[in-house]
Amino acid sequence: MHYFISAGEPSGDLHASALISELRQLDPSATFTFLGGDLMAQASGSEPVIHYRQMAFMGFSEVLRNLRTIFGNLAKAKKALGNSGADALILVDYPSFNLKLAKYACTLGIPVFYYISPKVWAWKEWRVKDLKKYTTRMLSILPFEVEYFNGKGMQVDYVGNPSLEEVDRRLSNVPDAAAFRKTHNLTDAPILALVPGSRRGEIRNNLPIMDAVARRHPGMQAVIAAAPGIETDFYREYSNLPMVQNATFDLMANACCALVTSGTATLECALCGTPQVVCYRANGVKLSYNIMKHLIKSPFVSLPNLITGKEIIPEMLVHLCTVDSVDAELCRLLPGHEGRVLQLDGYKEMRHRLGTSRAAAGAASIIYNNLYRQ
Repeated sequence: MHYFISAGEPSGDLHASALISELRQLDPSATFTFLGGDLMAQASGSEPVIHYRQMAFMGFSEVLRNLRTIFGNLAKAKKALGNSGADALILVDYPSFNLKLAKYACTLGIPVFYYISPKVWAWKEWRVKDLKKYTTRMLSILPFEVEYFNGKGMQVDYVGNPSLEEVDRRLSNVPDAAAFRKTHNLTDAPILALVPGSRRGEIRNNLPIMDAVARRHPGMQAVIAAAPGIETDFYREYSNLPMVQNATFDLMANACCALVTSGTATLECALCGTPQVVCYRANGVKLSYNIMKHLIKSPFVSLPNLITGKEIIPEMLVHLCTVDSVDAELCRLLPGHEGRVLQLDGYKEMRHRLGTSRAAAGAASIIYNNLYRQ
């Protein structure tokens, strides 16, 4: 079988590379054409038609500035798909681009599998119509999506969550507290991890709040998780607290508590078993919050809360993300406080809901068996 895979971001490259490896186990003669990155290239033994570095445009203004490149990428991808003789198109998140490719695949009679589905239950729900029309099968990594998509009349399978596998693998290799502190020149004080996001806007809005909260806890050692590609001088505009580079996971795993900007990091922090407060300041105005409440359809923004269906992690969003409110929630999570016990119990429930299935293996099996039944 020949598989055409489209992943437009680093996380998609990671998850798709695992999927390629599993497909090769099931189908030793499998060949691949793909849009993605170096990990997919390594797994498939071939180079991408388009590297995700040429595709990863975020935000309205950045997309607008790069429209010519985006349209060029889509035309190139369609041509490659048409010439590939693909037996299946496998899409990995990245919906703005991938749904257009799915529509084209349907005109060619190529079945479309969506692995790691778009978060339409939270944002841009109108995409459900296209997903239903152009997707042969949805392969979900979030258990609550099954009920959601079934309710829309779509066929969906929960295959497990790749973050669970990845975190458990990485936890087995995390340095112990003494080694971590020595490597990063830290003291013996309990660590408060500050994880302000990976984009400049997130860091600009959230790090000052996190810094101010940290200074209320002199008995703890606050440490900033620096994101790849963001220079040290940028962080120093907002905080002079210690930083670690390329060690966010190890920092969270060794921390007593964490302040985390919403995203995948909230799930990783929960899987590490580190109590956390979600901080998302954005522009910090009530108008932004009211707009966001109308646009976002889900009751929560952090993955642990979404997975359990209840607030196990306090979410301090937009104008609610103040030094006083974040500090109050943090204090409830310190050792000896009931809030810490309750959140850790919530983490156990979250792990139970995620199950033990290996996501890439489950997805590969469904795709392979579906194709061979045709």
